[in-house]
Amino acid sequence: MPYTATRDRPRWWTELLVIAVVYTAYSSGRLLARGSTEDAVQHGLSLLRAEKFLHINVEHPLNRLFTHTPGIGIPADFAYASLHYVVTPAVLIWLFRRRPAQYRAARTWLMVSTLLGLIGFTLTPTCPPRLLASTEGFVDTMAQYSSYGWWGDDASAPRGLGGMTNQFAAMPSLHVGWALWCGVMLWRYGRTPLARICAVLYPTAITFVVLGTANHYLLDAIAGVAVMGAGLLLARPVVRLADRIRARFSSGTPAGPSPIVGAGCQTSPGERFPGQRTSSSARPSASSGSSADTADDGTPTAAR
Repeated sequence: MPYTATRDRPRWWTELLVIAVVYTAYSSGRLLARGSTEDAVQHGLSLLRAEKFLHINVEHPLNRLFTHTPGIGIPADFAYASLHYVVTPAVLIWLFRRRPAQYRAARTWLMVSTLLGLIGFTLTPTCPPRLLASTEGFVDTMAQYSSYGWWGDDASAPRGLGGMTNQFAAMPSLHVGWALWCGVMLWRYGRTPLARICAVLYPTAITFVVLGTANHYLLDAIAGVAVMGAGLLLARPVVRLADRIRARFSSGTPAGPSPIVGAGCQTSPGERFPGQRTSSSARPSASSGSSADTADDGTPTAAR
């Protein structure tokens, strides 16, 4: 069976449990994998220098646009602080209800990619552009427009909870990664033109949002796409491994010899068990031209 299909719809309570466990592990690991401030700043500056060398540091003009135009910057901050946690679960629920055969593979792809992102946060804690020194030319739009939303000055989390987030988890950008996943699901399984339009616009808009709000570098966004690609490649073997584990623990009957044939079994035409008596209806008739007769006890007599 292909990994993109399941035998039946998964149970919703088991799915909630699996998603809750994975997301709790991801959030806890993301929080613990803070790294030192000095290392995070150096990693951020290294990315910025690399982008300037390649002439792809599009964060600067976008950040100036967002900070000088409240009509763009404020909606962008709202999008950054909310859509990541609203659209992705909504697409998961939609797949669960409307595309149950594809849901398990899609969910596995998302979860594997998320855990890969956690590895990236752990290995390369990275300071986002908005937290670099002001001499680098970035403005923290989350702080600039914090009076318009529920987030505080130090993070996109609700006020007072900024210390409970890892602000050095910039590389890779899972905002972009999750948005790409949503776009692929909508493009592949949506059946309306609106779904196709959203499939293109949503990940594109999120990419511009994370860059313009100075929450991510362009290389973070590219790394987010790469992580999703790696997760897609690993999703199939992960599903197969889960199927093997499930089959091993769900089989309650140990393998053994074939059971003895009981009463009520019938043999194939012309086949007899040893010592089986042949019924009269099965005896060859005289007109059949048989060269041997059958005695009353069922044993053949010698040919004449």
